[in-house]
Amino acid sequence: MADTVGFLTMADAVAHTDAPEIGVGMLGYAFMGKAHANALKKLPYMIYPPPAVPKLAAIAGRSEAKVREAARRYGFAKAYTDWRAMLDDPEVQVFDNAGPNDLHAEPNIAAAQAGKHVISEKPLGRNAEECKLMWEAVKKARVKHQVAFNYRFVPAVRLIRNLIDAGKLGRIYHFRAAYLQEWIASEDFPMVWRLESKHAGSGALGDLGSHIVDLARYLVGEPKSLMARTETFIKQRKDARGKMQKVDVDDAFQAIIEYRNGAVGTLEASRFCPGRKNSNTFEINAEKGSVRFNLEAMNELEVFWKDGERDTQGFTKVLVSESYHPFWSHWWPQGHIIGWEHTFVHEFAHFFEAIVNKTKVAPHAADFEDGYKNAVICDAILASARERKQVDIKY
Repeated sequence: MADTVGFLTMADAVAHTDAPEIGVGMLGYAFMGKAHANALKKLPYMIYPPPAVPKLAAIAGRSEAKVREAARRYGFAKAYTDWRAMLDDPEVQVFDNAGPNDLHAEPNIAAAQAGKHVISEKPLGRNAEECKLMWEAVKKARVKHQVAFNYRFVPAVRLIRNLIDAGKLGRIYHFRAAYLQEWIASEDFPMVWRLESKHAGSGALGDLGSHIVDLARYLVGEPKSLMARTETFIKQRKDARGKMQKVDVDDAFQAIIEYRNGAVGTLEASRFCPGRKNSNTFEINAEKGSVRFNLEAMNELEVFWKDGERDTQGFTKVLVSESYHPFWSHWWPQGHIIGWEHTFVHEFAHFFEAIVNKTKVAPHAADFEDGYKNAVICDAILASARERKQVDIKY
């Protein structure tokens, strides 16, 4: 079923531009749905002139009351309780999948077959097999496809990639990354979908680890082999009815990685780290210097150059907010920092640019091939932990 909800179009809300309107149909309206809707509404007046003006054509979700409320709240024209019906809507040109992991494969494939461009939340699928099916579907349909690994669109992260591409760091020796949160550390935390493999695929690995796996590939390159360990600390939790249910995903993982270019590194993620709210950190040690990044201070970088002034040598904190830094021409004067939500504005602008100008999504955004390779690595981490042995990465 579909319900029409009165709203002002994005074109009404921004000054006239020659940018085309592109209709967006979004699946999901919770945490990620809110982040995506916020970005779509900001994009046409902050990324100006925009590559396209997003038209919030439709939103889909299971609960009629909740999806109608989400449509009113975010400004979507129609509310659907069946994503299949939404994909039949001719107003929908882009399918934005902000749903849970088990609602990625079937809708994404159907959207591609319907000729819709697809942007999907991470991880792309619950395992590499699902991801490969999605990748094959978008290739066959010849639609644009992007995985929402939004940390590629943090200005400081893009600046690091630019330094690497320019040869400023030289040969990379080490990449160490840790993504740490605390939100399920209490034994009283209830059973949710992220703790069941049939819905999530994996635990901290897919939820947090997929981000640092992606950053490792984006900044360092392809892994050659790995060894890993996983742990589930609390093996049962109460569901909404008070009944104990088995937790069958990882609460934490650690992996040692060997890269094809000779670099080595470690990856770690956990949701059992009291005091860590959203601590996504990494450090690169290279031939000419080192860089350190922490998402909780996302406008900053720490940089060390080996050829720096000897008497004052040490890590230097750099505020990444100058007009010439990546993405900053769209925002505020230097020092007026931006936040996590702005990364989604950048990633949607990139996706619409690829649609309108027929440019490639990769390498600066993750496409479905990247989503598939990410899943291969995540599957290898689980296999290594399960079999207690080194696993080679094969795509």
